[in-house]
Amino acid sequence: MLRLLNIEFHKLKYSRSTKVLSIIYFGLFTLIALFASIRFNILGLDFQLADQGIFNFPYIWHFNTYFASYLKIFLAIVIVSMMSNEYSNRTLKQNLIDGMSKKEFILSKFYTVLVFSVISTLFIFIVSLVLGLIFSDYTEFSIIFSDLEFMLAYLVKLIGFFSFCMFLGILVKRSAFALGFLFVWWIFESIVIGILRFQIIGDSAKTAAITQFFPLESMANLVKQPITRLNVVQSAANQLQTDIISDYAVHWYQILIVLAWTAIFVWGSLKLLKKRDL
Repeated sequence: MLRLLNIEFHKLKYSRSTKVLSIIYFGLFTLIALFASIRFNILGLDFQLADQGIFNFPYIWHFNTYFASYLKIFLAIVIVSMMSNEYSNRTLKQNLIDGMSKKEFILSKFYTVLVFSVISTLFIFIVSLVLGLIFSDYTEFSIIFSDLEFMLAYLVKLIGFFSFCMFLGILVKRSAFALGFLFVWWIFESIVIGILRFQIIGDSAKTAAITQFFPLESMANLVKQPITRLNVVQSAANQLQTDIISDYAVHWYQILIVLAWTAIFVWGSLKLLKKRDL
């Protein structure tokens, strides 16, 4: 494993785009977190996003993992480019000539996916912990480390999404087309979900029971939107006499579905590589 990772990171070390996109990913989340912690005084209006409770434990684990997931596209570009560069730079063929098997090649890419996912999750965990310790109204040990299942869900979500990107990079070979295919697939899932919901089934619960097995939808279900959990939103709903009922929990079967898709993408990547004449 270490040998394969060493080969991959040796390639990435000389990639300027990888460095730039990684810096953008980690930098953007840090800047957004700092922006939320700044107190603004505009026209006599004193305002700070942190005062809305977004950094309170344990809510912060849900809030930060949800919004950080939108930035994963930057690392997805790295994964897709990593695959396409193997074809354009002919390093894939050279690796195989040097004695690396096709299985080891796919494993080296998957190990890289795992490393990116773990580092990203650790980064979100550290930033969230620091922000929570500074701004949270609740700092009891038991409260701080509750709801950490959102960090696990975020990790699994990244692994699944990046594995999908790895598969598309092998399938399409060119990074721009692979990213375009990813976007088209997202539109396709959205259209199918809309047709099932409004034209065929007509019931949101039954539709969700079916569409939870779609690849991108299954990943999205791991960390659902946290906005309606905010006290200010709940208070507004109570004043309007509207009940907000939503299942925010991370369920074991949702994790299992994404892990199954991850296995399918890795297996599919290997099958594609074995069938192609390099």
